[in-house]
Amino acid sequence: MDHEPGEKYPPIEPYDHGMLDVGEGNLVYWEVCGNPDGKPALVVHGGPGSGCGAWARQYFDPDRYRVVLFDQRGCGRSTPHASDPAADMRYNTTDRLIADMERLRVRLGIDTWLLYGGSWGSTLILAYAEEHPDRVSEIVIPAVTTTRRSEIDWLYRGAGQIFPEAWDLFRAGVPEAEDRPTPDVLAAYARRMESPDPEVRARATADWCAWEDAVLSHETYTGPPPYSGRPGRAQQALVRICSHYFSNGAWLEEGQLIRNAGRLAGIPGVLVHGRFDLGGPLITAWELAKAWPDAELTVIDGAGHLGGAATSRAVLEALDRFASR
Repeated sequence: MDHEPGEKYPPIEPYDHGMLDVGEGNLVYWEVCGNPDGKPALVVHGGPGSGCGAWARQYFDPDRYRVVLFDQRGCGRSTPHASDPAADMRYNTTDRLIADMERLRVRLGIDTWLLYGGSWGSTLILAYAEEHPDRVSEIVIPAVTTTRRSEIDWLYRGAGQIFPEAWDLFRAGVPEAEDRPTPDVLAAYARRMESPDPEVRARATADWCAWEDAVLSHETYTGPPPYSGRPGRAQQALVRICSHYFSNGAWLEEGQLIRNAGRLAGIPGVLVHGRFDLGGPLITAWELAKAWPDAELTVIDGAGHLGGAATSRAVLEALDRFASR
C-alpha cells in the first residue's frame, strides 16, 4: 500500500468477528481485520473498560498485519455489560483477562502476536507478556502504566495538588469515605456503582468522569471530553470497571510488572510517553525501560496522556518497522 511514513492508514472494516465464550457467563467480542496471512497483532484497549475503537485499526498496515481487536469483559460489545447492575463483577479480574487473551489466541490459531495498547492496556499487555513471553513477538506501548498502588494514589489523590478544585468535588462525591486512604475512596465509588438505585450510579459516574476529564484538561484534543463525553451506558461500564480494578490494585503485587520485567528479555519493545502525562507520570515508563533490556523509550516533549501527532508518528514508525520483522 502506498503510504506516507508516520501517517495513519485508511479506515478498514473487519473481515471476521465473533463472541468468545470465556466461561462464568461471559462472552468476549473479537474482530479481525487487515491481511488474513499477515503478521498477527493484538490491540489491547485501555480503561479498564473503554472497549476497542475502530481508530486503532488505522495504526497497522492492512497489507502486512492481521489485526485482532477485542472488548475486555463487561465493556464494548462483550456481555454481560457492566452497565447492567446484574453483571457480576467478581468474574472481572486481571488474571481472567489474561486467560481470555490466551483463549482468543488459541481460537484464532495464532502462535505469537505483537501486542499494542496504552494506559491500562499497557498494564494488561505487560501482565500477559510476563506470564506468556513465548507468545509475544513485540510490544508497542504509548502511555505506559503498570497500575501500581503508588500510580493509582497519584491519579486519584496526588494529582489533586494540581487540580485541587476538581479533586475536592471528586472527594465530596463519597462523603462516607472522608479522611480515608485512596483505596477506600475508590472502594466507596465501586460500592456506589453496585447500587440498585440508578440515580446513585449516575451521580457516581458523573463525579468520576469529571475528575478524569480534569486531569486531562491541560491537553489538546478534538471532540467531546474524553470521559464525560462518552455515551451513558459506556460511561457507567467504564466507571464501574475502573473503580472495581483500582480499588483492588488490579490484583497485582505492588511493583510486580517492573520487578518481573526480566521475563520480557528477547521481546523487542517500544515505549512512547508524553513528558507532561499527568495521568501516568513519566517515571513509570523510565523505570520499566531500565528494567526491560530490549525496550527503547521515546519521550515526547509537550505531549500528555492522550498523546498527539508526535506520539502517533512514533507508534506508526514502530509498527511499520516491526511489520517486516
